[in-house]
Amino acid sequence: MAHGMRTDSHTHCAGRDDWRTTASRYALVPLRIFLGVTFVYAGLDKLTDDAFLRASGVGSIGQMMSDIRDISAIPSLVDLSLKSPVGFGHTIAFGELAVGIGTLIGLFARIAALGGALISLSLWLTVSWATEPYYYGNDLAYLMAWLPLVLAGASVLSVDAMLTGHRRDALGPR
Repeated sequence: MAHGMRTDSHTHCAGRDDWRTTASRYALVPLRIFLGVTFVYAGLDKLTDDAFLRASGVGSIGQMMSDIRDISAIPSLVDLSLKSPVGFGHTIAFGELAVGIGTLIGLFARIAALGGALISLSLWLTVSWATEPYYYGNDLAYLMAWLPLVLAGASVLSVDAMLTGHRRDALGPR
């Protein structure tokens, strides 16, 4: 009887461990969904905003970059964007769109996350650098949110995982 009790206890613990393992594997999926949807939305919002994709005027990328130039951590980065504000606006918008889609579907997930981290870093050092206190600016929080995905990638529910499975199947047992 005691032996049977150990088995039940062992089975119970194994079930809990299986649940923890599964939860750990899927832990980054909500973060991927949030960041992916947010960056797709941000990219589409910029591409469909007539005011944003202009060199000057209220709500334009040109005006925004001019306004933050002297309060950014790297004014030379802002100067670079001001050489072609419309091109820069398109680059940011398409970059956000690519990062968001790559993150959502898990295609080249680490590269997509690195792109998201770099976009967030550049926005933190320019647009939200002067925000006080610093935690009111969201770009630093986005940068930190991208880092786990840079490190871990998308091991489940992703094109990357599917491709890894296909490669593993093609190689056969070792």
